[in-house]
Amino acid sequence: MIQSKSIEATEKFLGKAKESAAAYIDGFDLGACCQAAEIILASQAAGGRIHVTGIGKPAHVAAYVASLLSSTGNPAYFLHGTEAVHGSCGQLVAGDVVIAISNSGETAELMATVNAIHENGCKVIAVTGNPRSWLSEHSESTILAGVSEEGGPLGRAPRNSVNAEMIALQALSVLLQVEKDWDKDKYHRCHPGGKLGQMK
Repeated sequence: MIQSKSIEATEKFLGKAKESAAAYIDGFDLGACCQAAEIILASQAAGGRIHVTGIGKPAHVAAYVASLLSSTGNPAYFLHGTEAVHGSCGQLVAGDVVIAISNSGETAELMATVNAIHENGCKVIAVTGNPRSWLSEHSESTILAGVSEEGGPLGRAPRNSVNAEMIALQALSVLLQVEKDWDKDKYHRCHPGGKLGQMK
């Protein structure tokens, strides 16, 4: 039997998550998102590619976003946040763009990766909750994904910040998808299997 205190904590989290998502969407900076999209489109026009990276929970967001972008007309690659400085920066080519995700923007491992990214001649788009962070200051463009609290009993585990990062990057994916005129036929070619592959 689930304890009543567990149910109460979950109900409290759901309420906070709803408030947090609504507040973030209401204050979303679409202009910053458009600036990031323009950097990516300019890179693509010159033969550049998109990579997405992060450390910890944002790394899982990065893998999802790379897949989402790839399936909607903008091929993207996951760049491992720590392996990048141990050889994986070899997947980068000068002129590429790397989307770097970090709530604090101060994670030591990601700072090292961003330095390596720049040394390889690539631009960085930051997705962070801290507009004055090291990451934001060392990026060509920043999309803010800040929240007032994470939610949950401890208020530390990434929850609401991950939701904000997902919303921000899903919005960016929509901008890029429409710019690429990605229609149902093109989408279907990337999804020949499963239920999505059966929908036309």
